[in-house]
Amino acid sequence: MQEYELKILEQYDINVRGTRKTRGAFFCDTEQGLFLLKEAGISEKRVPALYRLGEVLKEAGYTAVDQILPNAEGNYISVSEDGGRYILKHWFGGRECDIRRNRELSLGVKNLARLHLLMAAPMEEYVFAEPHLKETYESHNRELRKVRKFIRSRATKGEFELQFLKEFDGLYEWAQAAVRTLDGSGYDGLYADSIAGNCLVHGEYNYHNILMTSEGIATTNFEKFRKNVQVEDLYYFLRKAMEKHGWNVHLCDCMLNAYSAIRPISEREMEYLKIRFVYPEKIWKIAGSYYRSNKAWISVKNVEKFQTAVTQTEEKGRLLEDVFAFRI
Repeated sequence: MQEYELKILEQYDINVRGTRKTRGAFFCDTEQGLFLLKEAGISEKRVPALYRLGEVLKEAGYTAVDQILPNAEGNYISVSEDGGRYILKHWFGGRECDIRRNRELSLGVKNLARLHLLMAAPMEEYVFAEPHLKETYESHNRELRKVRKFIRSRATKGEFELQFLKEFDGLYEWAQAAVRTLDGSGYDGLYADSIAGNCLVHGEYNYHNILMTSEGIATTNFEKFRKNVQVEDLYYFLRKAMEKHGWNVHLCDCMLNAYSAIRPISEREMEYLKIRFVYPEKIWKIAGSYYRSNKAWISVKNVEKFQTAVTQTEEKGRLLEDVFAFRI
């Protein structure tokens, strides 16, 4: 740990016994327990809301959250001599959820369902709402068309550009199908009810943020929480799992059943999940990454990522047909 980072810890009423580096942060072993020091990837106005969310969960009996610790002056963000902004959070001894183990995926969705039951509380602090999904998808589709137009205009096209143009029409049909399905769905009412009901989502519920400890599951990194349809978290976690498991229909069914055994999934929410799976989100992300990259050199890895995403879209089609009775 650098000297300036050690000085940050001096701003807290804790007795540090040792530190060790982890991914983008530092574990701090103290007489008061284990903490994590990391850069504050959150705005000043959002911090009180993040702290309040931790209090809401703890008051409801869910104590295994990485609550922010205020420093000796009562501030949640501590500033280093070089202007860096840091937060210190309570942490847990344990390991990340193993996405290769079906049992841990089941435990992960059960944990998410319990969180969602508790994360529907009015908060006076600053909490923003996710934009309407129609706006998001229309924006994504414009970006996809922009990338296609840019690639078409290039005099010299590499392997990625040629592959993108070859597959574009078929992939874009998935994007259009998602918008058509959205237009004919009950999403508007579900979205309005979720915002009015102060339904909160974690915002980044993945296996990195699920810690398996000797006392059960701890959930971390709520910095991207916001108001939205809660099964957005479920979609995100399912998509990550399905990408690793070849869009296994049986596993998807088991995860949906595990979640709904604790928090039943409504018809509107199942329809929402279907719409989210129909949209070729991975393709949109890869296209955006390409557009922002150095076009003079496109790595073989990027080409492989795109080809994998095309294959996964086909595999996803089988899952959509079997689980959601949807065929493009």
